[in-house]
Amino acid sequence: MKIRTALLALAGATLLSAPAFAQTSAWTIDTAHSSVEFTIRHMGVSNVHGSLGGVKGTVLLDEKNLTKSSVEATIETKTVSTGVDARDTHLKSPDFFDIANNPTMSFKSTGVTNAGGKLQLVGLLTISGVTKPVTLDLDGPAPAQKGQGGKTISGFSASGVLHRTDFKFGPKFSAPILGDDVKFTIDIEMDKQ
Repeated sequence: MKIRTALLALAGATLLSAPAFAQTSAWTIDTAHSSVEFTIRHMGVSNVHGSLGGVKGTVLLDEKNLTKSSVEATIETKTVSTGVDARDTHLKSPDFFDIANNPTMSFKSTGVTNAGGKLQLVGLLTISGVTKPVTLDLDGPAPAQKGQGGKTISGFSASGVLHRTDFKFGPKFSAPILGDDVKFTIDIEMDKQ
């Protein structure tokens, strides 16, 4: 009788605590409301600003422990835009993105760190077939809310600096023609699945 009572108590405790284990939720990146903005130095005297769109992917969000969250995303390289058609065409060429052979860039997180409330997203970024580790500063995630059509939405921003020469990106164009540091911000809006 004692064993049966103990088993029932254990089963009841397991059922009651099940929601506590279901803290991770899946989210889909909203392509229409997500983008990448970047800045690179030109000729050592000015900055060129640009953007990329076509951001797609999945976020697994652990609301109780953000360090257990993860992100996988791709960005369409054909969407690169700097506001100058000739420059955009050059950026799509084999000198840079080589969109014919590399239609997307990709990011896959390997971890999230929390140092004194400052979140950082660590992962592997692939540009034009070259994969390197990157660390991004996180802002968010924003508290979930109801969006249009009743969807649950949230979002976050991630920013960092990468060295384009690490990715063999534009190797014909050394400084000061193009700076090595590329500052970028990724803005993500996501829908709960």
